[in-house]
Amino acid sequence: MNWRSLNGKLKEMSCRVALSKLDRRGVIRLGPRLHGMPGRKRTGLSDCIPTPEPIQCNLGALGGVELVKVNSPESKVSKCWNELMERYHYLGSGPLCGAQLRYLIKSAKGPWLGGLAFSASAWRVKARDEWIGWSDRARQENLHKVVANSRFLILPWVKVQNLASHVLSQALGRLGADWQEHYGFAPVLVETFVDRSRFLGSSYRAANWQYVGKTSGRGRQDREKTFSLSEKDVYVYSLEPKGREVLCSAGSLAQPQPRPRAKHDDWAEEEFGAAELNDERLKRRLLTLARDFYERPQANLPQACQSRAKTRAAYRFFDHPNSTMDKLLQSHYEATIQRIGQEKIVLVVQDTTTVNYTAHPLTEGIGPISPKSKGAIGLLLHDSMAFNVAGTPLGLLDVQCWARDPTQFNKREFRHELSIEHKESQKWLKSFNQVGEAQKRCPHTTLISVADREADIYELFHLAKKNLCGAQLLVRAEHNRFLADAQGRLWEHMARQPVAGTEVLSVPRQGHRAPREARLAVRFGRVKLTPPSRKLEYKDLDISAILAQEIDGPEGIEPLQWMLLTTMPIENFDEAVEKLGWYAKRWGIEVYHRTLKSGCKIEQRQLGSADRLEACLAIDMVVAWRIFHLTKLGRQTPDVLCSVFFDEAEWKALYCFVRQDPKPPDQPPTLREATRMVASLGGFLGRKSDGEPGTKSLWLGIQRLDDIAATWKFMALNFAPHLLSPPVSSKPGYG
Repeated sequence: MNWRSLNGKLKEMSCRVALSKLDRRGVIRLGPRLHGMPGRKRTGLSDCIPTPEPIQCNLGALGGVELVKVNSPESKVSKCWNELMERYHYLGSGPLCGAQLRYLIKSAKGPWLGGLAFSASAWRVKARDEWIGWSDRARQENLHKVVANSRFLILPWVKVQNLASHVLSQALGRLGADWQEHYGFAPVLVETFVDRSRFLGSSYRAANWQYVGKTSGRGRQDREKTFSLSEKDVYVYSLEPKGREVLCSAGSLAQPQPRPRAKHDDWAEEEFGAAELNDERLKRRLLTLARDFYERPQANLPQACQSRAKTRAAYRFFDHPNSTMDKLLQSHYEATIQRIGQEKIVLVVQDTTTVNYTAHPLTEGIGPISPKSKGAIGLLLHDSMAFNVAGTPLGLLDVQCWARDPTQFNKREFRHELSIEHKESQKWLKSFNQVGEAQKRCPHTTLISVADREADIYELFHLAKKNLCGAQLLVRAEHNRFLADAQGRLWEHMARQPVAGTEVLSVPRQGHRAPREARLAVRFGRVKLTPPSRKLEYKDLDISAILAQEIDGPEGIEPLQWMLLTTMPIENFDEAVEKLGWYAKRWGIEVYHRTLKSGCKIEQRQLGSADRLEACLAIDMVVAWRIFHLTKLGRQTPDVLCSVFFDEAEWKALYCFVRQDPKPPDQPPTLREATRMVASLGGFLGRKSDGEPGTKSLWLGIQRLDDIAATWKFMALNFAPHLLSPPVSSKPGYG
């Protein structure tokens, strides 16, 4: 462990924090806390504080303003800074957290005018983190490059117009060099928090700070989530032109390649075993819940847990502050990246769905999900699922879940006045950033972010074009955008292009519409998009466009028409058809959402609060993926042995029950055979016209298989132990 900072000094405060955390978890036991700071005594105010005589003039009349850096905690200026803050700042002099620099503000004519301080940034601030758009890994690597303006004081008798914004500009101008000298690196971003019940934040806006949102009212020390503090406005100031790009880059350390994970016999261990919950008991409970949920995907919580004690333990788990959706899914994200690294091309489809909890209106923290003011309530879920080009789901790469604020119901009316950071549309950019992070770690795989018409927003294309990681974008167009170079509008321009060829595309079932084969006329070309009138700060963008229009379609059905926009070059008809096929794979995420809602019954969970629902949803989402994965894997690799997916007791019990044969075969059946047998337990008939089983028959069959396997294993252990292989404890991943 390297307990030294970038300037070589020992991380004394970090060590104290780590010891305190270990003490709270019961790993170690510290002695009684010593109250107060030894050697530091509070004294009366010294003569360093000027006599409160009004200073009211213009900025030039001060004769210049100087910032005096506080170098030593024992110096006279340090004591003066402390006394000024204690007396005139509503937060007092401290404590300031982590690395810090303090300054006094001095007039060239003599008297102190105030003071300010910069210190370590807050660990998590939702508004700031969403504005930056960084991943958890990038935040962990680069958080030290964000510093907080934690104190700013102009003495109450100083009335000088523009003084505050002038001081802020002066401080930011020297902060980078001072921080570099003191700590060995320069910060990239500065944040601050303005209590609107006391201040308006005018000085920060005048100094070109950017408002990015509000805090939740928790503060640094609110471990019990009491939200006892007032909400504050969050402002940021970038010290570098491309500050956000620097912070989003996880490149301060060598980019880790996907590492081979230990081969686990247990799928739950494979997907959740690397979860960092700071308590092994929580991890064991997570693995137990994942297995229970998978064995009974449609059961409610008590039915899935199958005992009162396990049910109570599940409720405690979902109520634990460490059981957040992000933490629970992080291990699965890593497993997904491992699978992505084994493919040449991966399609990462992102989409939004609603989770309806109208039937449980007393649930805390949910909000409207309907365009009507008194419509349905619940949560919104935006997820990104990785697929290979065959359509097999590789796992989730990003999940965002939130509830709308009922008081902001009519926000759509003034949406054009808001920046992208304050719109729900930010979800598309955040998801693309996660794809970019995965692309960095999988340099031999091409990742393409795929989205429907809702993602046709200029900021997303701008982000995709300027990204340096190589991730690509494929979006169905919604808007008939203006084009540069006298090209006119997008749809009319593409309709004038020659037909490059025709292609037959399989259209899946939609509601009561049967699946069909659509014959498409395909056009493609290069276009230059111009930014919308309200977004003139953006530049024109060179994009490839594909127009596919159905010809000779069936009567009574609206012809299929796709306009696709992509950052990838398209040189010929075959490449255009390839992109159409990739976009057609987007339907897979619709199937996944149906599996999640109908197969895992997530909308019937009754947990009392949105936080608990999100934690439970994290497990359900991985369970739904595994069911969907089995469905597709049985089609993509039908001839592999089913032991890659089913344990010994499961496939032997399955074979004996379905075939009504008491003796299982020595060799496991193929995955296709096993999948069809499981589906037969869920009602799949296996007729020639039925094709391959779907997710519904599989999730119903899996529920029955659990009981069948448990019964078979009990009978085999007690009456025919020779039917089970002896355990081998040396097997990698055993246990």
